[in-house]
Amino acid sequence: MIDTFEFGRVVVIGDLLLDQYIFGSVERISPEAPVPVLLKSRQSVVPGGAANVAVNAAALGCSVSLIGVVGADNAADTLRHALGKWPGIDVLDLVAEPGWSTICKTRVVSGNQQIVRIDDETIVDFSPATKNALIAATKAALENADVLICSDYAKGVLSDGVLRAIIDHARARDIPVIVDPKRKDFSAYYGATLITPNRAEMAAATGLPLRNTPQIEQAARAASAQFGGDVLVTRSEEGMSLWQRNGHILHEAARKSEVYDVSGAGDTVVATIGGVLSAGQDLDTAVVIATVAASIAVGKPGTAAVSHTELSQALKKDIPNTGVLATLEQARSIMQRWHQHGASVVFTNGCFDLLHPGHIALLRAAAQKGDKLVVAINSDASVRRLKGPSRPVQDEVARATVIGALREVDMVLIFDEDTPLEVITALQPDVLVKGADYTEDAVVGGDVVKAAGGRVELVSLVAGCSTSNLVRKMVEPRPASS
Repeated sequence: MIDTFEFGRVVVIGDLLLDQYIFGSVERISPEAPVPVLLKSRQSVVPGGAANVAVNAAALGCSVSLIGVVGADNAADTLRHALGKWPGIDVLDLVAEPGWSTICKTRVVSGNQQIVRIDDETIVDFSPATKNALIAATKAALENADVLICSDYAKGVLSDGVLRAIIDHARARDIPVIVDPKRKDFSAYYGATLITPNRAEMAAATGLPLRNTPQIEQAARAASAQFGGDVLVTRSEEGMSLWQRNGHILHEAARKSEVYDVSGAGDTVVATIGGVLSAGQDLDTAVVIATVAASIAVGKPGTAAVSHTELSQALKKDIPNTGVLATLEQARSIMQRWHQHGASVVFTNGCFDLLHPGHIALLRAAAQKGDKLVVAINSDASVRRLKGPSRPVQDEVARATVIGALREVDMVLIFDEDTPLEVITALQPDVLVKGADYTEDAVVGGDVVKAAGGRVELVSLVAGCSTSNLVRKMVEPRPASS
């Protein structure tokens, strides 16, 4: 799962916000006006906007360079202090704009209900010096980065000139660019790899209805024409739809979750996608994991980060269940979903005729090499060709049932060939495990697995354990008793 991911460096540039929350309870209406009276109990502040994207990426395990604009004020100091709790975030490139105030959004909450939101913001055209500083800081940060995220809240940081300069710079270095857009015309993001609009933003940018899946796909195609990249539409309770220029479409259903607050959920999505891509995973995997992360985020009150630990636990619960015995096509489909959840798949094979401690040791060791274990067993016909006409002792269904009952095993297949090469080629596991009585170059399918970026593992065997020995003992005459 994501526990094995090696997350890289993400550059986040965009509009920095300070989200302030005032919590309390309402028990009466004011005698001065027909408004509720909040009895304040506590107050908190958290990073918002692009700063929340940075926090979510850092919580996932990424190193983050955060770039944006703040004022020379107390709110900026408070924001820096809040970001300082995340050691993975570099805040050295926050640009101070003279005479401008850091944007602050204050939400007054009673129970889980927002009563009112107070926005303290002034939208200005930042000075040429500030724009140049943003471009220079982003270019410098991209020198050792894996992903660029542009978090556009339409507050002025991502102006046309800034966007053009940083996207072109990232493209020249083959660094993927992800944009959370707010423009009504996506052409300003030309050259971006992926944009992540919500349904309302898509409708505004394309002028098309988005009432159903075919309309979502049509709008995504129109949106892509504006900027030239792929489109991920976030659809609230309906999940997400990924439309790619190569014709691939993925509709990922939302996970069931009690929704407390959607504030910052889009930040969690874009941060998770950027983080997963920085770990070298594909976009489908990033979208599946981001959908799970979003379900966690909306289940929390207010703007919140989703931690690596809680996302990992949720992914393990969310990963599709399987039947014990699968066909090759079923196994390929199941493994695709496992991989999209970030799982590492281990494969081993054998006859497994009479299960003995040596088999158990092999399977336990194999299970430790990844997240999911697939075991392929020889069919009855295959065993007879390899072991002789008296074998197997148990038929293939019985052997598959016994192997599948072991807690270490997640899926079982039966193959009819003499070797599992065809199965390994079709499934492309991440890890191929055999006993240490083999050498790595002698493991069937090892070259296939390694060519795809996987590895071969040889594990120790239990001495003296053999199905053939067990069969021989069964047929040998017992000594006569005296």
